[in-house]
Amino acid sequence: MSNTERPLSPHLSIYRWPITMTLSILHRATGVAMAVGFLVLAAWLVSAATGPEEYARFGATMSTVIGQLLLVGLSFAFFYHLMNGIRHLVWDTGRGLEKRQAIASAWFVLVASIAATALFWVMLL
Repeated sequence: MSNTERPLSPHLSIYRWPITMTLSILHRATGVAMAVGFLVLAAWLVSAATGPEEYARFGATMSTVIGQLLLVGLSFAFFYHLMNGIRHLVWDTGRGLEKRQAIASAWFVLVASIAATALFWVMLL
């Protein structure tokens, strides 16, 4: 029996991801990133409790380019997860569930998260 007459499923190379699906995946990824961030926070607290030498070593590690990128990424994860969580709370009230509104709120969450991260780091430096 041959299946040559059946249509093939769309492959990822021709499938266009909607912004809402992308942000749903990103919401889960930022949740995982924040869990990793809590490990970094715990390491910072342990280094502070251990003594000034260990605290200085931790500070030097976080001052590297990789450390700074990690901290910026963790702050973006926090702000994105916060903004998208608020979006979900609004959805829980029954508002913003139509396709156009969901797409508009998705773009708003993404832009607001980037802006909040940038503002945080500008104020911090």
